[in-house]
Amino acid sequence: MADFVTTHAELGDDFFVPVAPAAIPKAILRYRNQGAAKTVGLEALSDEAWCQHFGHFKPFDESFQKPLALAYHGHQFGHYNPDIGDGRGFLFAQLHEKDTGRLLDLGTKGSGQTPFSRQGDGCLTLKGAVREILATEMLCALGVNSSQTFSVIETGRALERHDEPSPTRSAVMVRLSHSHIRIGSFQRHLYLKNPAANERLARYVVRHYYPEIDPEAPIETLIPALLLALAKRVARMAGGWMAAGFVHGVLNTDNFNITGESFDYGPWRFLPHLDPNFTAAYFDNQGRYAYGRQPDAALWALCRFADCFVEQIGKEALESALHPFFADMEEAMVAVMMRRLGLKGDKGVPMMNALLKAARETQCGFDEMFFDLYGGVVPDKPLYQTAAFAPYFAVLDDMRGDDHLPRDHAYFEAGKAASLVIDEVEALWAPIAAEDDWSAFDAKLAHIRQYGDALARYEGVRYGGARYEG
Repeated sequence: MADFVTTHAELGDDFFVPVAPAAIPKAILRYRNQGAAKTVGLEALSDEAWCQHFGHFKPFDESFQKPLALAYHGHQFGHYNPDIGDGRGFLFAQLHEKDTGRLLDLGTKGSGQTPFSRQGDGCLTLKGAVREILATEMLCALGVNSSQTFSVIETGRALERHDEPSPTRSAVMVRLSHSHIRIGSFQRHLYLKNPAANERLARYVVRHYYPEIDPEAPIETLIPALLLALAKRVARMAGGWMAAGFVHGVLNTDNFNITGESFDYGPWRFLPHLDPNFTAAYFDNQGRYAYGRQPDAALWALCRFADCFVEQIGKEALESALHPFFADMEEAMVAVMMRRLGLKGDKGVPMMNALLKAARETQCGFDEMFFDLYGGVVPDKPLYQTAAFAPYFAVLDDMRGDDHLPRDHAYFEAGKAASLVIDEVEALWAPIAAEDDWSAFDAKLAHIRQYGDALARYEGVRYGGARYEG
């Protein structure tokens, strides 16, 4: 049984607006993450009940009886915007994870207009939902901290969009995440000159998401401790992106939550080859959120969180909490790369530097490189006999006494790397759009999950997720 709570309501109406979900013509179940459902006690729901709760948003008895559209501001491409908030989503429910007791959120995308919608229709394209499934599945497989796509239901509504062929199909999506609160949630109350609200929010965040910090501590102690802990989680996330070759695309401050999870996947991309200047968003004309600039963007967002408390705390203590960021980010990047390579040992930093230098010089396929090199092997492909890879193999020779995981898994025996470069993503969508043919999409999900299963041997952790088969 699910353990629902209404914890967010404790904050009061300074932080949200109760809203009504949009009525949808149909509810066609396209994706049901049964693995995630098991972690929160919802796996026994029938498909009919699932659609009622996650398509029509019939409330659970113990949950919010009206969803909450959360209020926040944010810097968007460096410019402050006080006119945002949950414009096409809301917090539908909160519940505890069964094994850990963690507080989790079920938040939506495409569930209708809210007071924060501005000129938007509050809707989500089915293609956008499909893309979010793919991104979250791949990042979870790679061991990068991410929200999970929980449910996708096609609505039967046709949408007009300027950036893809229209009319196009629509969907409503539910994501499972550790928190719906963003850095921009704090920025809003700084803008409104309401420090008491920000202190209340900070103590709420510590109480529910940072058990190692005393929520009743003096504000001068609590905020630096929270910033230090948040920065470590964000650094781990950013390091994971870099090792995954993932480019989020829109690293605005409203897209950083206070638990350090990747979420809100818009124009994301995975690297075809190593290029620090590779961008995901076609509108990112200055390359602000390019692959190589993501750690800087993450630290910049953390600085904006610190801004919200400068008057109470002072700069010195806040700056001190941010000093470990790049060291923590590098440590996380090394850890994910070692996982992708099936290597263990203490040579992670020189190994990573040598490998990335070789990848940039040769412009080899980024995902193919990790596939070929997994387990400490020396492939007989000509690419790896070049001088560019010699320094990497020299470091690898120093690691020969350490653990190298074997390649005896069906993923490696299949002979093809799991990847999600943009041409592949578009090719997966084309048969869905033309003929409602999901077979290529299902095959891709199976391949990604197989990759996740192979990598999970590194620390014995598995993850779950499955598209609805109906």
